[in-house]
Amino acid sequence: MVRADLAELTAALASDNPFTPLGGLPERKAAEARLGELLADVRAAGVQLKGVAPLLVDFPAEFDGVPVLLCWLEGDAELAWYHRADLGFAGRRPL
Repeated sequence: MVRADLAELTAALASDNPFTPLGGLPERKAAEARLGELLADVRAAGVQLKGVAPLLVDFPAEFDGVPVLLCWLEGDAELAWYHRADLGFAGRRPL
């Protein structure tokens, strides 16, 4: 929700009609600060944030004795993918 509000406020402020029911510049700054706090909490938990739109996160793990990153992409029904750190998303494989 915060991400969507921030996107709407940013778009409104960049347009010729900078009015939205969500507010204006102060609300945009507040949404940006809140999103920053949420992302800091995620990082503090050891999760690697790779993208926010769509949300893409990696979790350090070990698979068959090899260090890997478990990979979750917004829209995935469950955590069911992994990849080697040196391959990134392009090397994504099912668990």
